[in-house]
Amino acid sequence: MPILDFFKKKKKPVKEPLVKKEKPFVDKALEGKKEIKKEEEKKEEKKPLDLEVEKKKTRRKRVLVAPNVLKSPHIAEKSTKLAEINQYVFKIYPKANKIEIKKAVEEIYGVDVLKVRIIKVPRKRRRLGRTTGWRKGYKKAIVRIKEDQKIDIMPR
Repeated sequence: MPILDFFKKKKKPVKEPLVKKEKPFVDKALEGKKEIKKEEEKKEEKKPLDLEVEKKKTRRKRVLVAPNVLKSPHIAEKSTKLAEINQYVFKIYPKANKIEIKKAVEEIYGVDVLKVRIIKVPRKRRRLGRTTGWRKGYKKAIVRIKEDQKIDIMPR
């Protein structure tokens, strides 16, 4: 039946045996120089369009991390004492991680961050008369920067 012919194995065409072709004698030292010249010619043959494409590939979009990570500097008695030893405290968004915090601080303040520590402050129950409620919890980061650098947190 011609309908079931596709189940049959097809015969592979027989390949002719490869015959080695003898290469003419070429001096090895000259051959290396020719290859170098060919590579140089290829580099010179680049078209202006190719150069534009290469420039586009190397250009990166600058992604701003800071607005999605840092809320505000956390100003308290302890944080002002930490500022004397090059450690600054920031309130951050709950989903931020150490790498994002480091990038954000370096982006905004232009300093080199050495270490980032994260603290999650839990929410607490508060009462006002008979009514009870909750004080919001938050997440904060303590950022340590290089000794000779400084961050001006308080605007003048």
